[in-house]
Amino acid sequence: MKAMRFHDYGDPSVLRFEDVETPDPGAGEVRVRVAGAAFNPVDDGIRGGYLRGPFPVELPHTPGIEVSGTVDALGDGVANVSVGDAVVGFLPMVAPGAAAEYVVAPAESLVPAPTSIPLADAAALPMVGLTAYQALFDDAGLTAGQRVLINGAGGAVGGYAVQLAKRAGAHVIATASPRSSDRVRSAGADEVIDHTSTAVTAAVTEPVDVLLNLARIAAEELVALVTLIRPGGVVVNTVPTIPTPGDEERGVRAVGVFVRSDAEQLSKLVAMTDRGELRVDVAEHVPLSELADVHARAGAGELSGKVVVVPDAA
Repeated sequence: MKAMRFHDYGDPSVLRFEDVETPDPGAGEVRVRVAGAAFNPVDDGIRGGYLRGPFPVELPHTPGIEVSGTVDALGDGVANVSVGDAVVGFLPMVAPGAAAEYVVAPAESLVPAPTSIPLADAAALPMVGLTAYQALFDDAGLTAGQRVLINGAGGAVGGYAVQLAKRAGAHVIATASPRSSDRVRSAGADEVIDHTSTAVTAAVTEPVDVLLNLARIAAEELVALVTLIRPGGVVVNTVPTIPTPGDEERGVRAVGVFVRSDAEQLSKLVAMTDRGELRVDVAEHVPLSELADVHARAGAGELSGKVVVVPDAA
């Protein structure tokens, strides 16, 4: 089969589109014929070697932690899926990934894919959708009537966070650049702040209950945003390279997010998608052989939305 792999850490040029042996599933695993593999910034960090501490992959490594596709083969003891099932899942962070024609995945991490969108597009849901869900509800405990500030809402996680927060009955304030502001507003944001021209601390005139930070900002900028949180509120930060500041004097909690695979939660997101309650946005589809270019554009800040990598045409 064809796969995109890197044999050494480095810039996107280390990625090689090459022939590799088709993997066989072990006990508790299934093999999936990949329909879509979504690109994530963490893929760029792992390839570049910046995240080798928390994510020590074995080289050569195939990236791609979000997958959608069709079950192709079963390992011993698998009972929750069958050959031919359309599935979606969040793969283990350090295992060989989905930037390939086939990938082996733990059966417990897979759930039936949404039926209301193309199967390839479903790859844009698992990790980023779970990040938004866990940050808002598991970590922040968001409830109806609260005010939430989503900093960096223009990205993939932000799009889901805005939708989920609005659906939960929160008042949603979102920061976004001009190129993503319309998308953020259409996702349900009550207020959209252009952070490229306006100081967020000046634009938010009433305290918020929850601050969700999704943006790679300077540590001091995040500290300044914490002043917008009411006493007893919470700041939730998804960016591992930035410390998560709280405010003990005012009872403001600080939570750093480390997303985990959760099949039950992912099934909820799939059901919401099929009921029309959650929109899955895909900016572009890119052939697997061109994944290195996606990594390069990501490093240059040139991606405008979620990219789904699809197998090259036969």
